[in-house]
Amino acid sequence: MRDLNFDLELTWSGTGRQGAGQIQTHDLLLELSGPESMGGRGVGANPEELLVCAVSSCYTATLFALLRRAQLPADSLAVGASGTVTGFPAATRFARIVVTPTVIGGDIARQPEYEAAATLPHDRCFIGHALAPEVAYEVGPVHVQGDLLHAPSVDQPLPDSQDANERASGSRAASGDMA
Repeated sequence: MRDLNFDLELTWSGTGRQGAGQIQTHDLLLELSGPESMGGRGVGANPEELLVCAVSSCYTATLFALLRRAQLPADSLAVGASGTVTGFPAATRFARIVVTPTVIGGDIARQPEYEAAATLPHDRCFIGHALAPEVAYEVGPVHVQGDLLHAPSVDQPLPDSQDANERASGSRAASGDMA
């Protein structure tokens, strides 16, 4: 076995929650600051969002591979993800991350097979594994859509993820980023 390295450079200026920085990878530059909800600037991404993103992206890639291996039809996946931080500000900790997959271009008649497949990445994705048992990591309801005509768009929320989208929209609006 070989070791894999994932290198990046992070720069930061300012103290406490009012600081801000950038993350530079080999092909990505990302603005970074604390979330407004925690007294930060609310500019760019925040570490909490990045943790939820890491877990949900690993889950999504693993689920897609497992669907292919199981020969379950899927044109694409849309995964809503929500992270819960408790104990702010004194004993702040990540308590829970929930991923809610939507299979686009699936076979609705095979819903139970999709539901069974959707639980497997939880145990096979090493990013999610890194959190256990300190953070509850759960798979929410599995949705299967039969065609691409009804796929969620950027402006249309995923099923059961409206609260997360409203929070994200509020964060973008507050930070001035209306992408």
